[in-house]
Amino acid sequence: MPSPVLFSLAGLLFAAIAEASFDGNINYLSPSTRHPVLGIDVGQVERRSWKRGSVALEPSELSFTHGVASGDPWPWSVILWTRIAPSNESDASDITVTGAAPLYSHETSRFIDASPNPICVEWSVFTGNGTHGSDSLVASGEALTSSDIDYTVEARGLEPLTQYSYQFNVCGSDKKSPLGRTKTAPRPDDDVSEMSFAVFSCSNFPVGYFNAYGNTARKDQHDFVIHLGDYIYDSTTTALATAKQYRTDPDLQLLSKNYAWIPTWDDHEFSDNGYRDGFSGLNNTEDSFLRAGAKVTVDTRKVNAVRAYFEWMPIRQADLDDGLRVWRSFQMGKLLDIIMLDTRNYDRSITTLGWNDNYIDLIRDDPSRTLMGSRQESWFYDSLKRSQDRGARWRIVGNQIVFSRILDNDQGAMSGDDWNGYMANRNRTLQHIYDNEIGNNIFLAGDSHQNWVSDLVWLGTKEYDKETGSGAVGVEFAGTAGTYGPGRADRACCGRQCTGLHQAQRRDAMARGLLSRLLYPRRAAGQGEGSVLW
Repeated sequence: MPSPVLFSLAGLLFAAIAEASFDGNINYLSPSTRHPVLGIDVGQVERRSWKRGSVALEPSELSFTHGVASGDPWPWSVILWTRIAPSNESDASDITVTGAAPLYSHETSRFIDASPNPICVEWSVFTGNGTHGSDSLVASGEALTSSDIDYTVEARGLEPLTQYSYQFNVCGSDKKSPLGRTKTAPRPDDDVSEMSFAVFSCSNFPVGYFNAYGNTARKDQHDFVIHLGDYIYDSTTTALATAKQYRTDPDLQLLSKNYAWIPTWDDHEFSDNGYRDGFSGLNNTEDSFLRAGAKVTVDTRKVNAVRAYFEWMPIRQADLDDGLRVWRSFQMGKLLDIIMLDTRNYDRSITTLGWNDNYIDLIRDDPSRTLMGSRQESWFYDSLKRSQDRGARWRIVGNQIVFSRILDNDQGAMSGDDWNGYMANRNRTLQHIYDNEIGNNIFLAGDSHQNWVSDLVWLGTKEYDKETGSGAVGVEFAGTAGTYGPGRADRACCGRQCTGLHQAQRRDAMARGLLSRLLYPRRAAGQGEGSVLW
């Protein structure tokens, strides 16, 4: 299915275009640079620019419509993103591509008015803050973009744990993007005395302002941003228009401009309560296809969501042969490793769908159930072990849903959509941690729209003292929503859930915003919006 075109239309001198190339813009092959059929047909885009009578737009007619962003920092490189266009609008076409044509080729849809002219964009990374005489160019390049995609590059040749400024401009002109700021990661063996992260999740554009994004950027107290998913709440079949709408928010643009992000998705980037074969509102059945899916299949909706995410987020492709993979890891000196999971969309067993809760209750102990699939699960356990073996002081596990055993009511009911619905998977994780004596684990979670702090402990299997924390192998910080209305437990907080006849130590159901994480070699601290958690 073609994307609702981002209208990154074009306009430059032919000489400038001739010197640039499509290769520098990694989004042409998104979401898989090893499988061109999953990306844009670059040959057709290039041939389209040869049409007679096409008149390129002047630089004065173009704007950087959605700001700039950076993400996935490595010691020597970082991903940079922007969007250049004559308008904020995107094409609303939702035409399904048929036949042997490449999946996202605009030539297959007569309803899409694709521009024949690519835009040449230059990018530069430099030290200093953009003021005259203070800058020293470190890396630069140029590449082409078009109405088919936005603009994403990888800036290489940088120094570890260094703050840089970056900027885009239309080739051969003074039309510049906003000035961005980013930072690279330390080398694995670097001694890092401290590191701070702003952690977000569940930010719903229609139901609240993104003040938490803007306040975090203005306070300027963190090294990096971690986003645990539900970055958008999409109710369409393509996700591109939703992603575009969210990036119009000035607070989101400010935080994206000044910090490198380390993101993963949750379910609402796709649809509510996703698993390998569908969602709560769309499943692989004829009835669902005709009645609930607007004649869009589960596979098509997933492909569209993946494409929108990779095009609109500054994220690396973790596996060139697997476009659905966002699980990956980052080594931040000797201080910590970040292990980002996908417990929502990657080969997940069936979850609660609104009509099958009794069934999920019956099978939540089934040993074959998995939140992440065997391939990711093996990688996760191996990543924990390798992190310990290399001597990292802390392990931060970024996942979408609450890991600890949290009860939903006074009768001891548990959700089927978090780790409570996949008990064998949780037990396997805890067994691996305990058997290998892997300590100092910090699990991060979103999804619940509440702040939780819980000890990481294998209840009923390993000895544990709630008062002292003895027996725990780490702690879980589950953060609140960036914007969202109250959940069930907010409206009717039950005694067992609040007092915690389990491993929970703190709970805050009222605050909205972010979770701050500050790590030192011998201490970790977390603070939620408006309350110190631990």
